[in-house]
Amino acid sequence: MTKKNLVTGALILTAASFITRVLGFVYRIYMSNLIGAEGMGLYQLIFPIYMLAWTISASGISLSVSKLVAQENAKREYGNISRIIKISVLLSVGIGLIISVFIYYFAPWIATSILKEPRTILSLKILASCVPFMAAASSIKGYFYGLQEMTKPAASQVLEQISRMLVIYLLASFFIPKGLSYACALSVIGMCVGELVSFLYVLISYKRNKQRKKKVKKPTLNWFQSCSALLVMAIPLTGNRFITTLLSSIENIMIPIQLQAFGMSNAEAISIYGQFSGMAMPLIFFPSMLTGSLSVALVPAVSEAKAVNNTRQIHRTVSKSIHFTCLIGIGATCLFAVFPKELGLSIYNQADVGDMLYSMAWICPFFYLQATLAGILNGLGQQISTFKHNVIGSIISILFIYFLVPVYGFKGFLWAVIVSSIVITLLHLRTVLKYTSLTLELSKWVIRPALAAVASSLTAKYILNHYLLTQFSLRWSMAFTLIALTIVYIIFLFVLQSISKEDLKTLKRNI
Repeated sequence: MTKKNLVTGALILTAASFITRVLGFVYRIYMSNLIGAEGMGLYQLIFPIYMLAWTISASGISLSVSKLVAQENAKREYGNISRIIKISVLLSVGIGLIISVFIYYFAPWIATSILKEPRTILSLKILASCVPFMAAASSIKGYFYGLQEMTKPAASQVLEQISRMLVIYLLASFFIPKGLSYACALSVIGMCVGELVSFLYVLISYKRNKQRKKKVKKPTLNWFQSCSALLVMAIPLTGNRFITTLLSSIENIMIPIQLQAFGMSNAEAISIYGQFSGMAMPLIFFPSMLTGSLSVALVPAVSEAKAVNNTRQIHRTVSKSIHFTCLIGIGATCLFAVFPKELGLSIYNQADVGDMLYSMAWICPFFYLQATLAGILNGLGQQISTFKHNVIGSIISILFIYFLVPVYGFKGFLWAVIVSSIVITLLHLRTVLKYTSLTLELSKWVIRPALAAVASSLTAKYILNHYLLTQFSLRWSMAFTLIALTIVYIIFLFVLQSISKEDLKTLKRNI
């Protein structure tokens, strides 16, 4: 089997992520205008339950499939791969069905006792229907990630988003007039249809992929051995992710409650939560489509290199990944720090979102590095380390939310996010350096990109104020400014020798 390169896989996922996020922004802008900040807040309250369901039914199994398939592929044991994927789908669907029944029957209790929002009962019952499909799709995607065949998972992302948007558009006139409870339910219906379409696509792709392959030798692992190998890896991964996801869910659920303790009404607290989680954070994380795709591709790439003891490849992969992530993160910081109001007004027509963007701008490099470093650690088999670090960060965040939000309001929550993210990233980085013996290149990774980002953002700001705004609307002016900012930033990176022609040649060879 032809070995797929890390860069190729990351670029494929990045292209899909770019399309998905652009569509997602169109979707969020449409939804924010349709149901308002309070409606977005209700929708975001459903996400902790969604993430817990995915974590229990799919997260550990999917990552285990990715790693095991990569290892068996490196050893050319193709028969074992087929057996592993069959067992993983059976396990994930079985667990998903149990979770679906639980969510459906306990939806009133979850909504009133945990989320403290009875208007989410209908949404939770609808959400229950898609858990088995979501779990099965994640397992099959793990198969493709393990083979480093990123096209199929990437296409499924795009199809999922298109399906979601189409459902919202077609059903909006029926649901929206019925109130925020039904508006929130409409968003969940769109999400469920997207999960179903994604599952059907990856399932058909898997069937076709098997048919194209030549007959392979019998698996060397029997059913018990395959199941054991999967569970030995999946159980601790799922346990770790469950605890970290549970802590993260507690954070998200606490935010509106503690904002009310600060003195806000229920509607105000839900609205601010909706602005932050449904509007500001998607913008903050938009550039991370590049680093997020990289983190997914890193797991099988590093696992495969480790399986054959290729230390040189591990060093090269880790170094390039950290460097690339720093370039994106530092560039994003200057973008959101210099143009927060313009972005908030041009995209959502809400200046308050711009204030949130400015406050979160400085944490972008840590946000993005956190995902990349986690992918490296998972590829190195250091899941326990990522678990410990995430638990520490979540505990810090929960303590900040509990004690500071009732006193300082939303600023207390922003401090919680910033401090916990910095702590997790630094702990991840320390562990990666320990297990790879990598040397920090602060000048190339941080100082030069920072200088390039400052110079390019100030240049773009000048162009926006003195030329573009006098000729175009704010929305078009910002579109042209982003293009100019990207081009100038890349030029300054070359001038300051943070990237070189050799880097481009390496990228070209690897595509």
